[in-house]
Amino acid sequence: MKRRRLGLRLLLAALLLLLLANVVAFNHAWRFTHFSAEPGTHTANPEQLSLADKLWVLGTGIKNPKPRNGKAPAFFFQTVGISSANGRLESWYSPVEEAHGTVALFHGYASDKSRLLTEAAYFRQLGFSVLLTDFAGNGGSEGYRTTVGYREADDVAAVVQWLRERQPEARLVLYGVSMGAVAILRAESELGVQADANIVECPYGSMLQTAQNRFQSMGVPTFPMANLLVFWGGVQNGFPAYDLSAEAYAHRVKVPTLLLWGTADPRVTRQETDAIYAALAGPKQRRDFPGSGHEPYWRRHQAAWQSAIWEFLRQPE
Repeated sequence: MKRRRLGLRLLLAALLLLLLANVVAFNHAWRFTHFSAEPGTHTANPEQLSLADKLWVLGTGIKNPKPRNGKAPAFFFQTVGISSANGRLESWYSPVEEAHGTVALFHGYASDKSRLLTEAAYFRQLGFSVLLTDFAGNGGSEGYRTTVGYREADDVAAVVQWLRERQPEARLVLYGVSMGAVAILRAESELGVQADANIVECPYGSMLQTAQNRFQSMGVPTFPMANLLVFWGGVQNGFPAYDLSAEAYAHRVKVPTLLLWGTADPRVTRQETDAIYAALAGPKQRRDFPGSGHEPYWRRHQAAWQSAIWEFLRQPE
């Protein structure tokens, strides 16, 4: 009789822990994929948090205000609106005379197009027109939701269609950082997007892997919380989150692709990067940046970053 009661109590405790884990994961997933309208500061990266801050974030979820564009480009540009399946997108278009083509730039998670102004300026220096776009939910674009690369692929497709309608014969290069890189790979793999070249910086291997990496940065066991986070993120936003995989997309990407990665990246591991690069089905190049984390590589390795891009873009089409 005592054993039966003990067993029931243990079962009840296990069920309560499972319920609590799901409540916490549901809350984290919602905050991770939905930006708030109130202005404020985004929660710092896990490795920058104190132990007390980590415990608070684990219990309450991150602060996730909608990213807002900072300074405008110093070069000539015009603001244009592009219709996407996710709503109206805000873009900055800057043409150059006798351009070698156009580079469409796509930012990362919880970011905006103004974070890519240095990259855009360099592409213009190389003789390319540029188009910088806020993904839906970010910056000046409509909405407050992000799917960390899945539906963002629809935004990539909308941008490519907008450019192809205006410049059907021009060379088109897609440049994406982290989430933006994954969105590019999915757009080409599953949505029929056709560019002439890709430059992808630090794409993550899968939604599950990037969730696991974040929990590891918090010093928290990845199972089952990372799995529950991905599950609820997919349920809340109506997309197959477990199928969000840059490695799987890469198998169907035949566009010439340059992959860039920082060797000290806490968000994207070498194993993920190696797998994505190995899977790319078309011509490919790779450049690693020693000591760089999940950050713009031009900050620590400006000359190396510029030379990698220049050497890639000067290759015959």
